[in-house]
Amino acid sequence: MTRSRPYQGKLGQHAVLPLPQGMHSPDTRYSIIDTLGVLAIDSVIHLSSVIPTPMKTLPLLLVLASLSLFAADAPKVQPAEKTPARAKAKAKAPNPAMAPIEDVAGLPRVLLIGDSISIGYTLPVRQELAGKANVHRIPTNGGPTKNGTANLAKWLGEGKWDVIHFNFGLHDLRHMEDGKRQVEPADYEKNLRSLVADLKKTGAKLIFGTTTPVPEGKLTPQRTFGDVATYNDIALKVMKENGVAIDDLNATITPTLAQHQNKADVHFNAEGSAVLGKAVVKSINAALAK
Repeated sequence: MTRSRPYQGKLGQHAVLPLPQGMHSPDTRYSIIDTLGVLAIDSVIHLSSVIPTPMKTLPLLLVLASLSLFAADAPKVQPAEKTPARAKAKAKAPNPAMAPIEDVAGLPRVLLIGDSISIGYTLPVRQELAGKANVHRIPTNGGPTKNGTANLAKWLGEGKWDVIHFNFGLHDLRHMEDGKRQVEPADYEKNLRSLVADLKKTGAKLIFGTTTPVPEGKLTPQRTFGDVATYNDIALKVMKENGVAIDDLNATITPTLAQHQNKADVHFNAEGSAVLGKAVVKSINAALAK
């Protein structure tokens, strides 16, 4: 950069500052201001040496005023939008139902397998059985039976299970964009038979929870479902053939759907999940007593 020289013109004349090509863009205005500041100071020093004392402050005031106007016109850097602390905490907060638990020595080990309905009743079950059993659950939404067959070995892990309470159905009978159900009835039965065969190898006492009702009409989020009864009938047939105990969650919650199921939604409010949880606890206690 060439060193600036003091202003050589006469008072009242305008100095022309040639700028390199491209330096008039908004992104370079702050560097321009710095350059003008250096030149202005040199000019003021020179002018002060030739202007009578009462007027010595006038050039400096004029220069500072010009720089202020130029700076005001420069684009202001907008601060990065901050995410509210509460929103950050909510986004990071894990679902306590998914939290792994440490076993209490001497207590039986129980595993819950299922979708979001089971996630809803996990904590009530865990609280009801505190001091009586170590209640674990798979660390995710179990989804349809095809997801179960793909992940069951990982969910079971290496530990010994005394009781396994499981459910599949709601995601299987959901209609996809092509109009077909995610898992058609024939495949649902096939997958259930595979799952039961693998679960029996654990030596645990098995309990199947029937699929809960789907409300009629438009749902939020928008989705449609096949007949719950069709899938429950298939499941009941498979379980009875394999000697698996039944926890009829559908029959438990149906009488109080208006009170306990969220409007236009397959999920339940806290009270509804607690009702389902009590039924699950009752079935687990019955299995442990055998």
